[in-house]
Amino acid sequence: MIKGSIIKVLVLVLMMGMLSGMTNEAKAQTYSKATWLWNPWSLVDQQDEILQFFQDRQVNKVYLQIDQELSPAVYQSFIAKASSLGIAVYALDGAPDWAAPKGYLAQDRLFSWLTKYQTSSLPIQRFKGVHLDVEPYLYSGWNSKRGAVVKAYQNLYIRAGKQTTQLGIPLEADLPFWFDEIKYNNTFGSGKLSDWVQKHTDGVTIMAYRDTADLIAAFSEHELKTGQSLGKPVTIGVETGHSYEGNYITFHEEGEIYLNQELEKVQGKVSGYKSFSGFAIHHTDSWMRLAP
Repeated sequence: MIKGSIIKVLVLVLMMGMLSGMTNEAKAQTYSKATWLWNPWSLVDQQDEILQFFQDRQVNKVYLQIDQELSPAVYQSFIAKASSLGIAVYALDGAPDWAAPKGYLAQDRLFSWLTKYQTSSLPIQRFKGVHLDVEPYLYSGWNSKRGAVVKAYQNLYIRAGKQTTQLGIPLEADLPFWFDEIKYNNTFGSGKLSDWVQKHTDGVTIMAYRDTADLIAAFSEHELKTGQSLGKPVTIGVETGHSYEGNYITFHEEGEIYLNQELEKVQGKVSGYKSFSGFAIHHTDSWMRLAP
């Protein structure tokens, strides 16, 4: 009788261990590995090469720049192939002057194009979301008229939120890690700009551009905490291109092996946050040229 009870307990413990392992594995599989693809013209004759690179690096999310002069057929072909490989493709656009007084005109042109594209494409050819990279701090009025620029920046996300809702797809944004130091006090209320953007989007990618795990994790901490409280995902972005700001910004000098080692360390530091959703590598072209 006692022996039978012991066996039952051992079986139960074994089953719990298996379930725990399955849960951890499932959790690991939810992490995204994303990249920015800024040159959509490379898809004209390099689709297969790029897709093979994504498969080799286990990329499952791509922020793909929209160039309205490029044939929609190129986007349709690439997205269909990517979708079949389990890669979600988001429409990428934005510029500093989108935060200008009439910046919404460029934004509206994007969404007009995107609406036509989505309507005329098969489900497997459609974008899975919108990813905006605006960077208003590069706009000429950032220092002289920051209050107005910040408000225009907020307005564009309110507008984009309505536009993506109409399309039935999520809205994401790129954020510099230091946006939690930028304050706003206007008709939208008051607080930290990064918190506001996280609240009004479906997810953000933090441009935590440093080449050591400690700094990358530290620079992402506030947004991870905010994302956790809001129930919003946070992706941590790192740089692989050459930077004139200094070698500490990018993994360009260290290479891909070191990059992967540091990202593994970062994951160990931040995986306790439910908001942590993975990494994004900036960007496809420089990543493909990165030394081992």
